[in-house]
Amino acid sequence: MTPDEYIECDGLELADLVRRKQLKPVELVDLAFERINTLNPELNAVVERRESRARAEALQAPKGPFYGVPFLVKDMDGVLGGEPNTSSSRALVDWRPSQDSELFTRFKQAGAVIVGKTNAPEFGIKAVTESALRGPCRNPWNLDHVPGGSSGGSAAAVAARIVPVAHAGDGGGSIRIPASSCGIFGLKPTRGRQPLGPYVGEGWSGLVQPGVVSVSVRDSAAMLDATHGADLGAPYAEPSAPKSYLLSTLRKPKKLRVGYTTQAFLGQENHSDCVAAVEDAAELLEELGHEVVEVDFGLDRVALSQAYMIIVAAGVGAAVEATKGQTGRPISASDYEPETWFLKQAGDAFSARDLYEARAICDQLGRDLAQIYVDEELDVHLSSTTAAPPVRIGELSMSPIEAAALATIRRASSGFVIRKAIMGLAESSLAKTPNTQIYNMSGQPAMSVPLYWNDQGLPIGAQFAGRFGDEKTLFQLAAQLEQARPWAQKMPTIARL
Repeated sequence: MTPDEYIECDGLELADLVRRKQLKPVELVDLAFERINTLNPELNAVVERRESRARAEALQAPKGPFYGVPFLVKDMDGVLGGEPNTSSSRALVDWRPSQDSELFTRFKQAGAVIVGKTNAPEFGIKAVTESALRGPCRNPWNLDHVPGGSSGGSAAAVAARIVPVAHAGDGGGSIRIPASSCGIFGLKPTRGRQPLGPYVGEGWSGLVQPGVVSVSVRDSAAMLDATHGADLGAPYAEPSAPKSYLLSTLRKPKKLRVGYTTQAFLGQENHSDCVAAVEDAAELLEELGHEVVEVDFGLDRVALSQAYMIIVAAGVGAAVEATKGQTGRPISASDYEPETWFLKQAGDAFSARDLYEARAICDQLGRDLAQIYVDEELDVHLSSTTAAPPVRIGELSMSPIEAAALATIRRASSGFVIRKAIMGLAESSLAKTPNTQIYNMSGQPAMSVPLYWNDQGLPIGAQFAGRFGDEKTLFQLAAQLEQARPWAQKMPTIARL
């Protein structure tokens, strides 16, 4: 197989070639590393390489649905036993857990060969992938722009066709935002669908769900088939699932009633390009025979943003504290990026009641959205995945004035000062990416579909959310959209190098 042939295949097609003995898994691994060697110096998407291990594992790859397919895992939202697992933090550069996360075990059982780990922001707290430890990851469509975050490295690698599918995780949009920014497909599963153990019971009080980003809809569906299901001791029971998500992609969806909005959920407004992306998707849905109606949720933006930030601060604070047990060293502000340490301080400042009330707001949001779906007879809701096109590298970095202000706050002993500051952070940090978090809070499945590119050639995803537990409808719709407007052959110039 030539590199040109490799980039035209999705994961299931590569596995089929291996199964029919037209290719060997080791050959695919070699092709993946050839592309890493060629493209990664510019992209900085792959931050850990597993050349010797990957070749050895390729020789014994299980004959699962992704038999012998090169695969990348994000350097967080799961761990590989015996290998560095940093979460892009200087504090964890020496941490090597003893065993794989259950999800990573299932990836391997599906036949995927893990060739390396991908770039992410420290502890996944940003929608851009620019950590102090790893440096910025770049968008294959324009190297001056970000690939989104926090699964930016995985999305950039898939968009550049280093691998056809890669692991990702989503606590506030971290599958959907980079999928949107890189012009690929990404679905966040329903809460409880995927395993998180044994190291994590729930991520960010139930906000986090892992999954994949992929070139094709069917790869995401097949990987969910291979990995879903609660693991031992999981805090949530898995919602009912169909016999096969992959099979569901082969069936045309019924006529759907799709609500849509061009408004931003937790932000002030959507960029005109993002409005155009929603309107374009709505027109396509109507052409396909679906009923499309305007439905705005009428959200309490301030209350929801603050609840989200309280939960994230608590989660990040716990993660920072956990590094003491993982490394055996005391924690120090110098080991963490300023924003991370500030969130840790904020997590310390909030009370147990604050967290309880924030989670109650999430629970109420889930009930409110479920009622809207019933009242409006919705099958799916459409919005823009992001509120702006991919920003430039460094555009969202702190200014010197902001850094000085944060340093002052970090030295503050007053919980009141820290609490007030994080409420202001809620608005500023979500300005460009305010449309994904509500579905982490409600637990609903949601996906970003690459249907639109702006005049600058940057992709902007359309976000579709389904009822709780109904990934099946989303996959059916995504497959129909993919057939109507194929995107796999629309790849960045760098991918054809």
